[in-house]
Amino acid sequence: MNASLDSTAKTNLLGLTRAELDAFVIRMGEKPFRARQLLKWLYKRCVADFDQMTDLAKSFRERLKEVAVVSTPSITTVQVSADGTRKWLLAMDGTQGIETVFIPEPGRGTLCISSQVGCAMDCSFCSTAQQGFNRNLTVAEIVGQVWLANRELGFTPGGDRVVTNVVFMGMGEPLANYRNVVPAAEIMMDDVGFDISRRRVTVSTSGLVPQMVRLAEETNCALAVSLHAPNDALRDQLVPINRKHKIAELLDACWLYVNKQNARSITFEYVMLDGVNDKPEHAHELAQLLKGHPAKVNLIPFNPFPGTRYVRSSAAAIERFREILNNNGVVATTRRTRGDDIDAACGQLVGRVNDRTTVRLGSKLISVAVQP
Repeated sequence: MNASLDSTAKTNLLGLTRAELDAFVIRMGEKPFRARQLLKWLYKRCVADFDQMTDLAKSFRERLKEVAVVSTPSITTVQVSADGTRKWLLAMDGTQGIETVFIPEPGRGTLCISSQVGCAMDCSFCSTAQQGFNRNLTVAEIVGQVWLANRELGFTPGGDRVVTNVVFMGMGEPLANYRNVVPAAEIMMDDVGFDISRRRVTVSTSGLVPQMVRLAEETNCALAVSLHAPNDALRDQLVPINRKHKIAELLDACWLYVNKQNARSITFEYVMLDGVNDKPEHAHELAQLLKGHPAKVNLIPFNPFPGTRYVRSSAAAIERFREILNNNGVVATTRRTRGDDIDAACGQLVGRVNDRTTVRLGSKLISVAVQP
């Protein structure tokens, strides 16, 4: 992140980790404790106006106006589901757009955020993947989704948390935008930032193994893996990154992550596709892969979108699949579908990707740009 003091390019403070903000205020000639004050105003009070930051010296506030901003993506549309799920379409670069979804539940509120404009992973059952890929989001654009949701949902200082859980499960492959996702997650977990428990910030990946190994060394959040098939032949079709990183390699990275981070378990996402991956033999095969390991499986009823060739598995097939896993010692649950009446359910987010600058993974596997 470039924290330049060049007045022609003001720095968005939402894009700075605590260490970067320390360095930023020091270059302004201020003491490091000013960074902590700023963090509290930004994340504990949800204040963006420097004039309202009344415990900062007036001269410092005036200087901040010259070199810094607190800027979030702008809201294009808001949709609210019958079940209370809320979806925002947020403007990016004028013609582009991303989607962010808030799912209210008793005692908690989960925010599903995006990490890219579009996605290049080309998973065949995902609506986002069919939109193509434009670019990675910046740290400020990622953090800004959480900040904006708090404001829109009525955050009040000292009150109950509105957003209690954050999941990187919106548009994009988070680990393909590693350099921006990791510091964004750090801000979310920082006790002077959003102060969300590390077990309540979840990064989901389709299986970028080198980045998973690096993540195990550099951060400490929850990890979810989009598995969706119990063998390589089937996963090659559903999740094309499997052609590069096979299931055995992927699982090795998962167990490494558990050991490095002392994590309770890895969550494996498994979309239920009628007649494709939902047969009893698939469940037994999956149980053999995961049995005896710190794993839990989240079965996701497929959410249809225009043009898809897939059909959701029947409730009976999903229940049978879940029972086979549980009976074989693998913890499995079925995700309740939320927000499907506004296309906000898992796999339905499309945003607005009008400039597809990178080919999709299924067209040319090696071409996908993965930031180091």
